[in-house]
Amino acid sequence: MTAPSSSIAPRKGGRWIEQWDPEDETFWKETGEKVAHRNLFFSVLSEHIGFSIWTLWSVMVLFMGPEYGLTPADKFFIISMATLVGAIVRVPYTFAVARFGGRNWTIVSASMLLLPTIAAFIVMEPGTSFGTFLVCAMLAGVGGGNFASSMTNINSFFPLRKKGWALGLNAGGGNIGVPVVQLVGLAVIGASAGPRVLLGIYIPLIIIAAVLGAMYMDNITSVKNDTGAAKEAVKDPHTWIMSFLYIGTFGSFIGYSFAFGLVLQTQFGRTPLEAAYVTFIGPLLGSLIRPVGGWLADKYGGARITLWNFVGMGVATAVIVAASMEKSLALFTTAFILLFVLTGLGNGSTYKMIPGIFQAKAAAMGLTGEEAASYGRRLSGASMGLIGAVGALGGLGINLAFRQSFLSVGSGTGAFVAFLAFYGVCFVVTWAVYLRRPAATGSPATTASEAKTQLSYAEV
Repeated sequence: MTAPSSSIAPRKGGRWIEQWDPEDETFWKETGEKVAHRNLFFSVLSEHIGFSIWTLWSVMVLFMGPEYGLTPADKFFIISMATLVGAIVRVPYTFAVARFGGRNWTIVSASMLLLPTIAAFIVMEPGTSFGTFLVCAMLAGVGGGNFASSMTNINSFFPLRKKGWALGLNAGGGNIGVPVVQLVGLAVIGASAGPRVLLGIYIPLIIIAAVLGAMYMDNITSVKNDTGAAKEAVKDPHTWIMSFLYIGTFGSFIGYSFAFGLVLQTQFGRTPLEAAYVTFIGPLLGSLIRPVGGWLADKYGGARITLWNFVGMGVATAVIVAASMEKSLALFTTAFILLFVLTGLGNGSTYKMIPGIFQAKAAAMGLTGEEAASYGRRLSGASMGLIGAVGALGGLGINLAFRQSFLSVGSGTGAFVAFLAFYGVCFVVTWAVYLRRPAATGSPATTASEAKTQLSYAEV
């Protein structure tokens, strides 16, 4: 078989690949693999910086001492609004790749990160109004959308047999942007420098990411928005069930990433430097372990790993509640970092469930072979953007819960009790929908059919 060429022709003002068939092994070995890996590298770079800018205000609030005139509740509200915008923009960013091209949108989305960074550089000083800080934090939310567009773009470049590795690397490389900006913040605070130094570090990095994307990335002509699949995914209950579970895993990860340092400062009286010394550890470990969650899901089933992961998250949260009541900083910090690790494992296992669920639905509908695989790819791809957006809203809920808890009782204990209850609900939902065996009612044939479907969900 003659491999199709990956002709890159100027079209619509950018580099467009007119023919792309990664499933053809000859094409993949001769042409596709090199092009796909090049695009993956620069996509990860842009997404990584996007995550850093999205979570920028989790570091900025550590600089904002009494001279800024902001209460802890004000600071939690500031980071909540960054979380909210970052979740909302994931939906249009998911569809922007097909509309404008993956390379073109990477250039645009990377360049847009300059707006919140330069705005914060200008206003970051005592005397600036709370409303101004709030607007700047909301602008930083655009960085949260880079994950959705980057995942959609990279999904198009790799064959099915390579997607898990490529998407896992893409997601992990982006997530690590959270601890990296916190590490840079630690270095800046440790050097007794001001917040503008931190912002000044990222402004040239954003420009470099946009320029490199323009020089080395490509668009794929055949990538188009599948509105039919999107509508079907919205109507499918599994999209919303998985969105709920992703709130528990990724929502926890991003919410805690924003709040960890501020909780240490507010509840335990840590200085900015003392808080920064440990703030990055949880997000770093949670990012690095995400691929392990996917690997465990491959081996034992995503539903099983997700179920027991929620048990672990509940136990860690219970320890945090106990540590809060005993005012034990060492136990609190250790349990919080463990909770971060478990959110990372859950991120990997829940995301791995999504294609398996729709593949199981295809089998239950009687589809086989390529027809079943095509159905699974269409529906899982369409649902991932929505699931990612709704899941990120969990971060908003966590930060608002912390704000209310500190307003009401002066500590985060009340919020952690609420999180513990939520993880219990996530456990029940995972078990009831994906692992519970159907009751033996009706005819033997019907029961056997239900059991077969249920078993396939247990293996997703």
